[in-house]
Amino acid sequence: MRLTRYFLPVLKENPAEAQIVSHRYMLRAGMIKQQAAGIYSWLPMGFKVLKRIEQIVHEEQIRAGHIPLLMPTLQPADLWRESGRYDDYGQEMLRIKDRHDRDMLYGPTNEEMITDIFRSHVGSYKDLPLTLYHIQWKFRDEVRPRFGVMRGREFLMKDGYNFDVDKAAALHAYNRHMVSYLRTYERMGLTAIPMRAASGPIGGDNTHEFLVLAATGESEVFYDSAVTDLKLGQREVDFDDRDQVKAICDEFTTLYARTDETHDAALFDAVPEERRKVGRGIEVGQIFYFGTKYSEAMGANVVTADGSRVPVEMGSHGIGVSRLLGAIIEASHDDKGIIWPEGVTPFHAGIVNLKQGDAATDAACDAIYTALKAKGLDPLYDDRDERAGAKFATMDLIGLPWRVTVGPRGLANGVVELTSRRTGVSEELTAEAAVARLAEIYADW
Repeated sequence: MRLTRYFLPVLKENPAEAQIVSHRYMLRAGMIKQQAAGIYSWLPMGFKVLKRIEQIVHEEQIRAGHIPLLMPTLQPADLWRESGRYDDYGQEMLRIKDRHDRDMLYGPTNEEMITDIFRSHVGSYKDLPLTLYHIQWKFRDEVRPRFGVMRGREFLMKDGYNFDVDKAAALHAYNRHMVSYLRTYERMGLTAIPMRAASGPIGGDNTHEFLVLAATGESEVFYDSAVTDLKLGQREVDFDDRDQVKAICDEFTTLYARTDETHDAALFDAVPEERRKVGRGIEVGQIFYFGTKYSEAMGANVVTADGSRVPVEMGSHGIGVSRLLGAIIEASHDDKGIIWPEGVTPFHAGIVNLKQGDAATDAACDAIYTALKAKGLDPLYDDRDERAGAKFATMDLIGLPWRVTVGPRGLANGVVELTSRRTGVSEELTAEAAVARLAEIYADW
């Protein structure tokens, strides 16, 4: 994309309403625009990152054997009355009436609707296990929406639901989700720690939150620092192998890591003092096993091998897709702007022309732009007639991982400059070598 043909409404000043880094940089980098309290339009660059995150989530869900579908944002209140949650959920639920005076609601989550879908079409244990998920907009009417997309009222969420014939199978689904989430977050450049948590209005006994450590996090967290060194990496996982999947979950949950809601001072004191850490965390996902809480209330039963009918075992599993943008920025930035990990960057590299209008530099930039696109990469070419300082400031603010700088002096020596946004280190390479280097970097992503 050429910047002169793109919509990137960058702000020079910090917006007064932005209280945390991610909100400030998302506004300044022209990623979002507030339309009402806690409700945002996603402008082109913010939308690109959102779709990249969404794609990673889809890929890892499908890798784990989960099946995508799409449920509506509006739900009939009667489903929630069946489960008993309509009156219990509280004022966060946006309740409305349609023109026929029927009670409706803007869904904050989908346990009731997915249970209704299941009971309408599945009746035998032979159709299990089954995990269905979607990525859909949700609405929770927060009393004080703040921190931009970190605590908005409208948000994009992946929510998945497993259906299993017995508790052992349902706990495997729980573990399967944990492993798939670990890989999802690592692909986004995040260290998201699974922490024992409270279930809240979803219900159930087994639940873990995934938290990204950040000074601006809403949750106080207590953890063994050794947990931050754990990585799933590129290891092959057979998601049907219960023992392998459980072993990975044990690896990531045996070390102490809890939110303030479930903190146990005695257990924490048993951690070696030098590894005992207290900090703040941003929740980016949560998984639940709640057994037959919804299936019993709503009559979602299956016939087992011996002919008996039993309520299906269930769990739900969520990832805050839009919230992840804020979390990534909170975890990866400096005083100049965002630093996108390669896995989620809106553009793979920026091209800066230091002398726009000069025939040689224009031709070199065009050639690099074309070569990168031929390699399957998505570059952003700053072809504006602006001074170099303004172009560098824009690139630092929007945080593309790599920058190719092209100027008359370098071209006279047959080189361009390739710079890492994260380290600030530059190297002089031929244009062909710079393109090859970027293609090699992104081959791993």
